[in-house]
Amino acid sequence: MHLANLTTAAIKKTALLILITLSYTFASAQENSPYSRYGMGDIVPSQNIVSRSMGGISAGFIDSMGFLPYSQSINLTNPASLGSLNTTIFDFAGEIDTRTLKSNTSPDKYKSTNTIVSYLQLGFPITPKRMLKKGNYWSIAFGLRPVTRINYKIQGDKRLTNIDSVSTLFEGSGGISQANFSTGIKIKNFSFGVSTGYSFGNRQTSTQLRFVNDSVPYKFSNSFTEANFGGLFLNLGVQYGIRLKDNTVLRVGASANLQQNLKATRNVINETFDYAPDGSIIAVDTITAIKDQAGTIKFPATYTVGFTYTTPHWMLGADIGLASWAQYRYYGEKDAVKNSMKLHVGGQYYPASITTPANRYWSFVKYRGGLYYGSDYVKLGTSNKPEYGVTLGAGLPLTSFQRLRFGDFVMLNTGVEIGQRGNKTNLSLRENIFRINFGISMTAAWFQKRKYD
Repeated sequence: MHLANLTTAAIKKTALLILITLSYTFASAQENSPYSRYGMGDIVPSQNIVSRSMGGISAGFIDSMGFLPYSQSINLTNPASLGSLNTTIFDFAGEIDTRTLKSNTSPDKYKSTNTIVSYLQLGFPITPKRMLKKGNYWSIAFGLRPVTRINYKIQGDKRLTNIDSVSTLFEGSGGISQANFSTGIKIKNFSFGVSTGYSFGNRQTSTQLRFVNDSVPYKFSNSFTEANFGGLFLNLGVQYGIRLKDNTVLRVGASANLQQNLKATRNVINETFDYAPDGSIIAVDTITAIKDQAGTIKFPATYTVGFTYTTPHWMLGADIGLASWAQYRYYGEKDAVKNSMKLHVGGQYYPASITTPANRYWSFVKYRGGLYYGSDYVKLGTSNKPEYGVTLGAGLPLTSFQRLRFGDFVMLNTGVEIGQRGNKTNLSLRENIFRINFGISMTAAWFQKRKYD
């Protein structure tokens, strides 16, 4: 037990160091992803940290296995899993990702690092006594998370015939966030759930054109668009658990995040400009100016089906996800995006059993791994650009094992993802991603002072 206390204390210090690093990195993040220029930006992974560490499986996933009869995290993708939530959970996570851009036509490369909060979620059971007597459950959850991120700054230089050189600067920022409310009900072996809420955000893009000519003075041009948008979303999910022999469970699931029609207003300015001594832009002449133009942004639907197979010590699963990006429209306009499909495969190992001595700390750790492979939703050129990666992670308990056995826990969930978008056969850029995920999940009982432990 003494060894376990020392190990837990060391991990608590590590968790504090991670949070301090997170706070510092927020102030120093400098993301620049050219792929966020397309659609509504780079897609933030929708799964929680536990699922991401297992390759992204989520459709049939419930974070409960072995002798632990309760969930230890909130499944963000399939609200049906809330039907198995029988304790109050606060779930928080963040990520640090490092992106390295490599050109397939030159040795040039660019590296950037970014940190964001992945999600904040609170879930708790509201099962009436009549339902509970029949072995049925009902829970709700709500929270906030980012959906997409737009952040790029790209400069291209080329020479035009009879004019000289021209430099074009593309910039963009913004993204989509969601405030969500979810509920899930479990009746016997069948669970179903609904998640809804409000999607909101903004998108700012500009294209600056600068001519470089020694004999003819050209004015610089700027095309700037700013849009603000918002709208309701709806996510549906189902799960069905089949109990097999030897305490094993096969759980199949499916979820559908329906197409969103976001109401938007935008301002559009086309102008010529010059630079002030301090580097700011001074408008010279406004060519066109459109203010508060109403429109609609169609954000595509996504569909996921999958399963998990759980034993007292192992969990294995797989998902197939489809995103219908061909339906995407921005004020009625298409973009360089296409339908995408992705396969997720992963698993988890939990060594502990009900008789495991409390001083064997590493037996109470959940070890996770997985991989994913599919086509990217960004379409550049005629060939499909692949997207793939491997993931590893662990769930580290920060509470004593006596309290863990009775559903009173604090878990530090960690994960590492190594992925890539594109390959050497594509004419576009390759983007290598190294992402570190970390989060804390805890029960409400953890905040209560105990007289006896």
